[in-house]
Amino acid sequence: MTAIDPKAVLGDVSGGRVLDVATGTGSFARFLLDGLRDHAEIVGIDANPERGQAFAAAFGDRPDVRFVEMDAHHLVFTDGSFDTVCVSNSLHHFADPAPVLAEMLRVLRPGGHLVVNEMYRDGQSETQTTHVLLHHWWAAVNRLRGEVHRETYKRGRIVEIVEGLGLSDLRIVDLADPDEDPHDPEATAELEAAIDRYAVLAEGHPELQARGEALRARLREVGVRGATQIVAIGRA
Repeated sequence: MTAIDPKAVLGDVSGGRVLDVATGTGSFARFLLDGLRDHAEIVGIDANPERGQAFAAAFGDRPDVRFVEMDAHHLVFTDGSFDTVCVSNSLHHFADPAPVLAEMLRVLRPGGHLVVNEMYRDGQSETQTTHVLLHHWWAAVNRLRGEVHRETYKRGRIVEIVEGLGLSDLRIVDLADPDEDPHDPEATAELEAAIDRYAVLAEGHPELQARGEALRARLREVGVRGATQIVAIGRA
């Protein structure tokens, strides 16, 4: 396990034309910018058009980074049109990740890099477990609203999925920040605000609201650190 250093993970990868699938507000696109040896263009796609506003705000000064509204299950790109294709912390947001990963491989050129980054739920410290439990509570509330949001995978299952893609030169890195302050006031305040928002969304479901309050108490007592993530990089 190492501290999170984008260059240590991606510094040997020449990105070329990069596709970031299910990009959200672009946090992994930022990781790519900081880590890749070089790149020509980064295209972030997401099915939620509201993500585009936050993405544009984050990268409005970067003509080499752009957002496109698109369903990850049906990528409107020709075969082999990207040199690097990535997905981050989104496998558990798909009912079945296999069709999405198949589309990602379709638009990746032969010899290009596939990057999968995903947090996992097992083997975490007490403070990291706070993050996992919060994430699973958010997922349960999201499912009430009809969203696809499952609990995160175990590490071994993520490795199994990636190894099943038939990539060459596959390497796997575990990332965490051991220096993260588990009682950082700003981070704690942001998470408490998120708990407040989700408690409202869970109205009518007292068991879920009680679960949220228990997590608030855990956050204050135990603290929180980001869950360890696995980054898998291989060639098509």
